[in-house]
Amino acid sequence: MTTHPTPPRPTTRPGLPRWVGPLYLTLSAILLPWIVHLSLSLPGRQLSEHYRMAWVGFDVFLLGQLARTGAYALRPRRRDRVPPHAAASAAMLCVDAWFDITTSTPHDLPLSLLLAATVELPLAGLCWWLATRPRT
Repeated sequence: MTTHPTPPRPTTRPGLPRWVGPLYLTLSAILLPWIVHLSLSLPGRQLSEHYRMAWVGFDVFLLGQLARTGAYALRPRRRDRVPPHAAASAAMLCVDAWFDITTSTPHDLPLSLLLAATVELPLAGLCWWLATRPRT
């Protein structure tokens, strides 16, 4: 029986600079006190003059991101661009679900929960699967 030596595991992902991990962990650590500050200082209720524009604008960006993901998936030469766009789509869908739920009125909350559970979060899961699955 012949055994083959196991190739050494790379310490970093090919093409990914070593400083990326420490930078993002540092940014995460810096964000924690900011979150605490916001949780203590922001008002519990805030009316926004541009509420409609914020939602419509976000949904337009989400539409564009989903369309880009789909367009790249249909073009064999561009399929390498699907993972980052699918990851961005997943993040945007999670953010959309979060803000739909947390900003809805008591009357609209059941619909927001239903849409999050049946549309936004399952689609985010599909997008994440597309973003993280092994490339062939």
